[in-house]
Amino acid sequence: MGDFAVIGLGRFGSSVALTLTNLGHSVLGIDADEGRVSAIMSHVAKAVQADVTDEETLRSLGLKNMDAVVVAIGHDLQASIMVTLLLKEIGVKHVVAKASSDLHGKVLAKIGADRVVFPEREMGARVARNLVSSNILDYIEISPDVSIMEITAGGSLVGKSLRQLDLRNKFGVNVLAIKRDEDINVGLRADEQIRQGDILVVLGSNSSLERVGRLSEG
Repeated sequence: MGDFAVIGLGRFGSSVALTLTNLGHSVLGIDADEGRVSAIMSHVAKAVQADVTDEETLRSLGLKNMDAVVVAIGHDLQASIMVTLLLKEIGVKHVVAKASSDLHGKVLAKIGADRVVFPEREMGARVARNLVSSNILDYIEISPDVSIMEITAGGSLVGKSLRQLDLRNKFGVNVLAIKRDEDINVGLRADEQIRQGDILVVLGSNSSLERVGRLSEG
C-alpha cells in the first residue's frame, strides 16, 4: 500500500484521490476550500483544509514522506506553479502536476514536476479506448507506455485461477485487485478464481493490457 497526497480536490483531484483509495492506497486530500474537504473526508484516509502556498504548512503536512504528491489545482496557475516548486524544494520524491495548457505544462516541467498531466487530453484517450474495447471500463496512465486498467472479466479469463492465467509471466501484467459486486479484494491469492463480470484492476504496458483485454472478449 502506498502513501499519496492530492492537493486540490476539484473534479480531477477528487477522482484521483478516490481511485487511489479504491485501489487500497492511503490518501491525504488537501484543499483550501472547506466544502471540498468535507465532501471527501469520509472517503479517504485523511483530508485537511490548508493554504498550500505556504511553505511551512506544506512541511507540517509530512508530504516529504509520500510516495507521490499530485498537484491538481485548477485555474489558479500561479498557485499551481508555486506549490509544485515548493514541493520539490522540500524534497518530495515524485510530483505529478495537472496542466491546463501547453505553456503551463512547460513551466511545470521546467520547475521540476516529475510528470505533467493534461486531464482533458487523457479523458479523450480514455473515451477512445472505451470505444474500441467495451470491456475496458477505465484506466489511469502512469507513463506514456504503462497504465492501470479496469477490465471486465469474460471470455477465456472466466473460470480460471490467477495461478492458471499466470498473467505476470505470460504478459508482464500484474493483477492489483478484483472488484466483485460491492467488494474490492486487494489481498489476492494464487488460487483466486475469476468469475464472469469480475472487474480486474491490472497494471502493465499498454500493449500487454490490450492483449489481456482481447482475452476477456474472446
